[in-house]
Amino acid sequence: MNPTVAPKTAVVVGHGMVGHRFVEALRSRDTEGQWQVIILSEEQLPAYDRVGLSSYVGAWDPSALALPGNEYAGDELVELRLGQSAESIDRAARKVTTSSGDILAYDALVLATGSYPFVPPVPGHDSPECFVYRTLDDLDGIRAAAEAAGPGAVGVVVGGGLLGLEAANALRLLGLTPHVVEYNTRLMPAQVDEGGGAILERLVTDLGLHVHTGVGTSSIEAADKGVKVTLSDETVIDAGLVVFSAGVRPRDQIARDAGLEVGPRGGIVTDLGLQTSDPNIWAIGECAAVEGVCYGLVAPGYTTAEIVADRLLGGAGEFPGADMSTKLKLLGVDVASFGDAHGVTEGALSVVLHDAAKGTYAKLVVSDDAKTLLGGILVGDATAYSALRPLVGRPLPAEPAALISPAGAELGADALPDDAQICSCNNVSKGAICGAIAEGACDIPGIKSCTSAGTSCGGCVPMLKKLLEQSGVEMSKALCEHFEQSRAELFQIVQVTGIRTFSGLITKYGKGTGCDICKPTVASILASTSSDHILDGEQAGLQDTNDHFLANLQKNGTYSVVPRMPGGEVTAEQLITIGEVAKEFGLYVKVTGGQRIDLFGARVEQLPLIWKRLVDAGMESGHAYGKSLRTVKSCVGSTWCRYGQQDSVGMAVLLEKRYRGLRSPHKLKLAVSGCARECAEARGKDVGVIATENGWNLYVGGNGGLTPKHAVLLAGELDDETLIKYIDRYLMFYIRTADRLQRTAPWQEALEGGIDYLKQVVCEDSLGIAEDLEAAMAQHVAGYRDEWAAVLEDEEKLSRFVSFVNAPEEADPTISFDESGERKVPVLLGLPEVPVATQGK
Repeated sequence: MNPTVAPKTAVVVGHGMVGHRFVEALRSRDTEGQWQVIILSEEQLPAYDRVGLSSYVGAWDPSALALPGNEYAGDELVELRLGQSAESIDRAARKVTTSSGDILAYDALVLATGSYPFVPPVPGHDSPECFVYRTLDDLDGIRAAAEAAGPGAVGVVVGGGLLGLEAANALRLLGLTPHVVEYNTRLMPAQVDEGGGAILERLVTDLGLHVHTGVGTSSIEAADKGVKVTLSDETVIDAGLVVFSAGVRPRDQIARDAGLEVGPRGGIVTDLGLQTSDPNIWAIGECAAVEGVCYGLVAPGYTTAEIVADRLLGGAGEFPGADMSTKLKLLGVDVASFGDAHGVTEGALSVVLHDAAKGTYAKLVVSDDAKTLLGGILVGDATAYSALRPLVGRPLPAEPAALISPAGAELGADALPDDAQICSCNNVSKGAICGAIAEGACDIPGIKSCTSAGTSCGGCVPMLKKLLEQSGVEMSKALCEHFEQSRAELFQIVQVTGIRTFSGLITKYGKGTGCDICKPTVASILASTSSDHILDGEQAGLQDTNDHFLANLQKNGTYSVVPRMPGGEVTAEQLITIGEVAKEFGLYVKVTGGQRIDLFGARVEQLPLIWKRLVDAGMESGHAYGKSLRTVKSCVGSTWCRYGQQDSVGMAVLLEKRYRGLRSPHKLKLAVSGCARECAEARGKDVGVIATENGWNLYVGGNGGLTPKHAVLLAGELDDETLIKYIDRYLMFYIRTADRLQRTAPWQEALEGGIDYLKQVVCEDSLGIAEDLEAAMAQHVAGYRDEWAAVLEDEEKLSRFVSFVNAPEEADPTISFDESGERKVPVLLGLPEVPVATQGK
């Protein structure tokens, strides 16, 4: 920054995804500090991922949708004003008046006001039970109305486009029965044609949606409970709430009031440089009508933001046009549309593969000589999208029918020219990606870091993998330097050969003496394939610190003790024992998020004494230290709760006792909710079970951590026996095939075919291994024995629980605590903290 020249001021009106991208682009390029930025955000939250709005349902955590860097911490040239909007623009004075009464002078004004939901003037549209689907606040309101309506109540969505189906999915996740009303004769009319719409309607109907196409909404009237929705065909729907998702309109009122030129159908008119009719005012994103055309997708919005940042720094960038291609998964159904999907180009021909039995629809639109790809539609299976979309406008590498036929030609990455756009969100070409690979980006994270490809919607990641393979980059599957095999391959070797020792395995299939990667990994495999105690014989030396002492190591060298409480249940006598133990040994007591009690501050030599008391009270190890089942969380369910539909506690106890001690590639957490209100937060767990009126819905692959994931539906309306059978198969398949320290969410995403493939394996037994998986789980259940009870009966195992081998009676003098405050906390006495990697958390 040049300290002698004051920076100019850019005022940004709107802090959505596009507004945030503009600020990021300007600040990253403005190395001399030419501009200071003031952002007016009407919402109280900084920029978040509006495209992923549906993922807010269930977690209800706004921070999970926050865009990286959206608060600009430490950047003195950016001022973010939350909860303030722009009220008026004085173009002559170049000033903006805010909703708080402040007057801001600007050198450049960037309008990023986005769009607003269109609500058709249906009588009753302003009823308290009517909502729109646009912001987190909207979803909070819908959630409250859904809870008031009760599980199973009807929710009507007016609009069957992209956002309408997302809203319907949100209602379904809230436990409502969604009805979708679409005036057009098919769902998603902008993206798919009649054939694709027919398949889409059938697929979503099978998932529980009620679809009304070719009709409008005539009126909405108050009823005893909720509203009565009357359609144009005289159908009457008794509903708890209504969500309008009938399209959006550009938010251009502030521009109209300021006398800026707007388009006949709305939108702030700009030139290709995104400059409005006032040379000091720019418009970006959905509110901008670039040469009269508004673009409603985030990718062209990002492009407009980049261009204005370039222009303010002296560049001459122009809007290159927009790729309006879309690929998404709605309610688990793949839908993709690209190029001239509806074949409006003169002379265009269509090649269609409509497989009603499989529920797939594929159409390619080609030129009149069938040599150039113009566009296409994919419904039910969109795996070919990443390879086909970059070829729009280019010669086809094979016959059109062969490219969409299951038995036809596979389109490789080598068929794409270097200037083909691979990542449409961030405008990254194949050449740029190949260049990054040539310069050393040897994996997906490396490509993302160098090029930004795959960092937005992620739809191009499969093609990134193909480009890596095409470039000759060999991604090693070796577990470590001692084993060339992957964890899954070592699991199969152990299972087939019957080898039961690390030394035997490394002698025959590895090299060297092993390390802190392969030793605990093999220890976990051996534990997963038998019921031997993990401290028996040679296995004891393979364990990390936590498993070595069957307790979680804490930062001051003490350990925590966590007895199991299946489903959160505990007797009064057991609680009294826990209290007595905590008092006698001076332990800090903490109730955990997994519905059990954690006792902190135990020295290693105290562990057997503590566990003797707990085991005698009928308690057992909670395995908080192991890569294994941790907890099965539950609500009180139908036993106590007036909303409960099934006995969630009973099911949670059954599952926890079934899978306790089950060793796996990473920790496992389960939960059971007694109704769709989801008090047990089941969709945030590796395996989540949610009660319905007719049984159980089974969700899999939910994880917390740095990149939290919602669990996705594997199967619905299951009876108890089928539910347990499917969980057995899922967990054992995961244990056999996942990589070291790979949780269920990334494991599922890495599987070719993802959740659809899992459904085939687990529910349909497509691999023919269901009986084997069930037998393996049955063997685990039959062979289970509490690890701490076994230690207390074995003098050799007990001998390891000492602070000093050569002085077993002495306590560690470095351990001390500060009890001056309300909480007992460890004092480190200048000792280094235990590295996180060894804590096994």
